[in-house]
Amino acid sequence: MEEMIAYCGITCTECPAYLATQRDDAQELQRVAEMWSSENLQVKPEHIVCDGCLPGHTQYSLFCSDCQARACAIVRGMQNCAYCDDFPCDKLTVVFQMAPEAKAKLEAIRAGL
Repeated sequence: MEEMIAYCGITCTECPAYLATQRDDAQELQRVAEMWSSENLQVKPEHIVCDGCLPGHTQYSLFCSDCQARACAIVRGMQNCAYCDDFPCDKLTVVFQMAPEAKAKLEAIRAGL
């Protein structure tokens, strides 16, 4: 499977919600939803059905569809946030707290520009 990098730097093709969706695995989606739930947020399997956050896909997880970094990158016409002159910005703070590997991925992409 070809690697898919989200605007924020998360590798979609390694995301458990993406993988469960691609495998049409309802049990795994349930497990991931439970894993991502907290006292403050109850995640349901239907919230995390995802084909990856890039344009042209039809299903986006709740987190990706509401992502400020994703919305900004789309408006700016960026392949991902690594290509943005404003990198890193406040829109990525939440993503980097949840997924520090996303920051490392975007920094690696920037280093190769």
